[in-house]
Amino acid sequence: MAAGHHGNHQGPGGAEEAEHSTLIQGRYRLHELIGRGGMGEVWRALDESLGRRVAVKCLKPAGQARDAGFTRILQERFRREARVAAALQHRGVTVVHDFGEHDGVLYLVMELLDGRNLLQVLDDARRHPLPVPDIIDIAEQVADALAYTHAQGIVHRDLKPANIIRLSDGAVKICDFGIARLGHDIGFTSRLTGTGVAMGTPHYMSPEQIGASGEVDHRSDLYSLGCVLYELATGAPPFDLGDTWAILVGHRDNVPEPPRATRPELPVDLERLILDLLAKAPDDRPQDAADVGGRLKALRAGTGSPHTGAGPGPARGTAELPGWARQLTTGSAAASTRSRHTVNAPRHELTGAWSTRALQAGPRPGVLTELADRHAEGIDLARVGNWRQAYDLHTAVAAARDHAQGTEHPDTLASRYEAAYCLTGLGRTEEALQLYAYVGETRARVLGPDHPDTLAARHEAAYALGLLGRHLEAHQEYAEVLAARVRTTGPDHPDTLQCKHNLAFNLGRLGRTAEAHTMAVEVAEARTRVLGAEHPQTLVTRFEVGHLLGASRRWAEALDVYRDVAAVRTRVLGPGHPDTLAVDYEIGICLGRLGRSAEALTLYENLVEARTRTAGSTDAETLRARHALGVNLGRLGHWERALAEARDVAAVRERVLGHVHPDTLVSKREIAVGLGWLGRWSGALTVYHEVADAREQVLGPAHPDTLTSRNDEAQCLEQLGRSAEAQILYDRVAAQQQNGPQRL
Repeated sequence: MAAGHHGNHQGPGGAEEAEHSTLIQGRYRLHELIGRGGMGEVWRALDESLGRRVAVKCLKPAGQARDAGFTRILQERFRREARVAAALQHRGVTVVHDFGEHDGVLYLVMELLDGRNLLQVLDDARRHPLPVPDIIDIAEQVADALAYTHAQGIVHRDLKPANIIRLSDGAVKICDFGIARLGHDIGFTSRLTGTGVAMGTPHYMSPEQIGASGEVDHRSDLYSLGCVLYELATGAPPFDLGDTWAILVGHRDNVPEPPRATRPELPVDLERLILDLLAKAPDDRPQDAADVGGRLKALRAGTGSPHTGAGPGPARGTAELPGWARQLTTGSAAASTRSRHTVNAPRHELTGAWSTRALQAGPRPGVLTELADRHAEGIDLARVGNWRQAYDLHTAVAAARDHAQGTEHPDTLASRYEAAYCLTGLGRTEEALQLYAYVGETRARVLGPDHPDTLAARHEAAYALGLLGRHLEAHQEYAEVLAARVRTTGPDHPDTLQCKHNLAFNLGRLGRTAEAHTMAVEVAEARTRVLGAEHPQTLVTRFEVGHLLGASRRWAEALDVYRDVAAVRTRVLGPGHPDTLAVDYEIGICLGRLGRSAEALTLYENLVEARTRTAGSTDAETLRARHALGVNLGRLGHWERALAEARDVAAVRERVLGHVHPDTLVSKREIAVGLGWLGRWSGALTVYHEVADAREQVLGPAHPDTLTSRNDEAQCLEQLGRSAEAQILYDRVAAQQQNGPQRL
């Protein structure tokens, strides 16, 4: 067993530890010392209140902490940092259960882990470097955890092998978030001269941590990760010079020896990533952990991994844990999903079919390779959401390829395709649709109508049509692409199933719910057979099955489906992952529709807390959860609380989204509902009227939501005894409804 943290030295584990039975705060019984380091000790303990085994880290302040004023400051900083650590909810971060102070000792209660830290792993191997698949697997998991924590604005500051634990099942967890800064406060710093050196461990410190003027941000953690990977790959850290000051000077001034100088079999791309992470200037390193993760995934696909075997791409028919699971993102509602058809085929040779001017003059040596590298860089930028930069880069590469290879060369079209993908990410869907249409038509002429790249462009065009609400046109496009996919690659090919999934989604948006449900069930069964029951694409389709069951008011069946999906995501991703929380939201909807509002209320209270902790109080999903919480408060008759919740949510949405945004208006309508149930009809009428006017302005007088709001107004007028005015509104609604459904 291993604690949530390992110090650099293990405790002796003799009779003294066996006999120790200190009880902290009347709850945590310390049993065995399992780690000791500069900042304190780690004990295996029992939480006697819950009966679970935990690790307790005891932090002992240095002598200056005896000063009462300093002690108060230290205690407050400890509480702040411990709250930060406790709020982190990610499978790659050690869970902090509790914290406090006992007899002058600060303590953290953490999960007790079954594994070894990387320092111990290397020592067990007698400092021999790890196999390449293990290095990539560990690096990918650490990068994923850092991407999460950095998104929360949290920098580790002391990432090192001793703070990274590999569990017996292969999972990796980072320990001691917030503790490095806390250690500086306590007095256990790594300063060598008294000034000028920030907190950190010398072998893994970034250059900016060494100088007092250096600004430390998330890129410092990436440098430390580079040091860790260098050590895993070679058996020694990059500047293993013995003298501490020489180590620091090495980080600041020296160029590290390339890892392949001592281990030639290392993949070139892995060496390049490690050296990029070890760049002296933060601006010269990868700019975020998600970028690092993307490069590692590409490397894993090329070299094999311990999860998927040696071949490129995922193994068919396997669950692929945990590699694919770390990329599972679906959003909070059932949705059509974008296929990512990036052209990875070998670069096309120049022929007269595409470019006569290229044959006449020819590009300068190396230009095509340079453009291919820039194209790949654009894909990486898009992968981490840098849509503007990615779009600009793809547009520039497309222009250069046009000049070098010709307007209709497949490489030029590939860059146009990626530029269109970025336009969708930027919300410029109409422009994206036009560009996809151009690429699809040109590819059909140059490559053939059934070529995979032609079908990829047409698929994305259909997706854009759906985003624009043009579902009938999207349906026709999806249907034609699906027929071609079945004809060319077969009914069970992943691309065929992706198209069929989106076609099912689109059928639902056309109101053809029964057909959509039948097709979604077929896709879910096929994906289960081809990809496995726990593959993310299988789960996305099952999520859509649940949504369609709900649309058919088959709430009990929908609840069963959502709960199955939630169980898998909880096991694979953890209970606090956004995708797990997305299913929880839908479970709450089902419970409310089934009249089980008390259960729904409890679920939404927990969901609001989790969303606030992970995404913030103004996040759209947090506000959706709060809205649903208010609805269930009303269903249970707690109208004062429901009204207060609706007002709070409406105020935030108005500030963040604007006063006529549909979500803002939904919240305002909920305010009116609450006022009505409390008998405050005059106030309700004012709000209903405001919502109806706003919807009429934005959606038009005949939109169903506008008509619903006018009906609300009329009912309010009746309650106030103003029946004649109510009848006028009812007549207006009836007249609009006689015009038939409006195409929006």
